[in-house]
Amino acid sequence: MSDKTDLHNPLQGMALMAGAMIVLPAMDAIAKYMATFEGMSPGQVTFYRFFFQLVCTLPILFIMFGWGALSAKRPWMNLLRGALHGAASLLFFVAVKYMPLADVFAIYFVEPFMLAGLSALFLGDKVGWRRWTAIVVGFGGAMIVIQPSYAIFGWTALLPVACAFLYTLYLFLNRAIGEADSPLVMQTMAGVGGTLFMAVALFLGHQAGGADFTPSLPSSWLALVLLIILGSISGYMHLLVVRAFRLAPLSLLAPFQYFEIISATVLGYALFGDFPTASKWLGIAIIVGSGLFIIWRERLKSKRPEAT
Repeated sequence: MSDKTDLHNPLQGMALMAGAMIVLPAMDAIAKYMATFEGMSPGQVTFYRFFFQLVCTLPILFIMFGWGALSAKRPWMNLLRGALHGAASLLFFVAVKYMPLADVFAIYFVEPFMLAGLSALFLGDKVGWRRWTAIVVGFGGAMIVIQPSYAIFGWTALLPVACAFLYTLYLFLNRAIGEADSPLVMQTMAGVGGTLFMAVALFLGHQAGGADFTPSLPSSWLALVLLIILGSISGYMHLLVVRAFRLAPLSLLAPFQYFEIISATVLGYALFGDFPTASKWLGIAIIVGSGLFIIWRERLKSKRPEAT
């Protein structure tokens, strides 16, 4: 199968990716609330994320395709996607517990570099110097927004790096699997993989005495509703991500992950009263500008195929 035949609407792929990246940080806000105000361990929050993701997507799958939809053509790769996503989410939530959120995001945003490199190396995506420049500029804008302190080092600081690598592999598999299964089947199977992985991780971590793996039930109706919303956002927004990676190259979509900073900044102000400084507004402008530059270049290439 040729990957190039699937990349038939890059502009739509970029729009889907940008939309998903703007909404997804709401999950981090909910996870932070659950750990801070509800006292729920990161391992338990991560389990509920994938469990309720599965609960939200499975009924739609049955309604649209029936029981036969569970017979995925590449079940093990889809389950692996879910396990990788589960592990990445766990590392991110644990890192947020012990490190400032700005530091975690700063280290995590090495991920677009990893993604662009893997797509160029293994999928043959053409990554020209202009696109590399947009990725680097977007990364610089993210650094300005999150203003990492770099005060915390050691083994804990490696958690976001490991998270970024695992999430890169997850995104890479989105394209590597191709169109063997529908996005809804892929996301439902990923929910199964993530839920099973976190069930095992939660059990083993608790047996080992890890405080970050303490099992618990939601302590209130509000907590339950928030966890359901957490799973819904995870399931439906990643459906958009899966679709986006069928429409555009990985390296083209990589800069749009910086859009997470925009909604994260808005949520930080709305929920925690963290009003962005002038430097953060500058960083946001740089991030948006890098994404708009990529869109402009793609429009130019669609009009002039010979353009590079």
